[in-house]
Amino acid sequence: PASGDGIKGGQFVEPTIFTDVDNSMRIAREEVFGPVLSIISFDTEADAVRIANDTIYGLAAGIWTKDLARATRVPKQLRAGTVWVNTYRAISYMMPFGGMKFSGVGRESGIDAVREYQETKSVWISTATDVPANPFVMR
Repeated sequence: PASGDGIKGGQFVEPTIFTDVDNSMRIAREEVFGPVLSIISFDTEADAVRIANDTIYGLAAGIWTKDLARATRVPKQLRAGTVWVNTYRAISYMMPFGGMKFSGVGRESGIDAVREYQETKSVWISTATDVPANPFVMR
C-alpha cells in the first residue's frame, strides 16, 4: 500500500509510469483504474494490435499517430469499446461509452444507452385470405 495524505490504508499508487512492462506482467493483464501508465514496447503495428487485444478486458484504447490511414485502420482492429485517436478521455453524452469482453456489457450515453431500456418485439401479420399449405416454410 502507498502512504501519504489521503491514501493511507488503501491499495493506491500516486500517478506513476511503469516502464519495461511486458504483456505477461500483472500490471499489463489487469484492468487498472488509476493514474498509471504501463509502457509496453512493440516493433510493428500488427504487434501493437496483438498486444492490445491480448487481454480479457476491452474498455478503452488510445492511439497516437500522424498517419491518417493508420488512424482509421487500427481502431477497427482493436477489441475495445472506445478508441481515442490523438486524444484521450474525450466523452460526450451523444456518444455511446462502454467496454467489450470482460469490461462490461451495455452502453452509457447516446441512443445505445436508450436501447438498454427497450425490449424489441417483432410481429408479422399476413392479410392473405388463402391458408398456406405449410405455414413453416420460409417465405
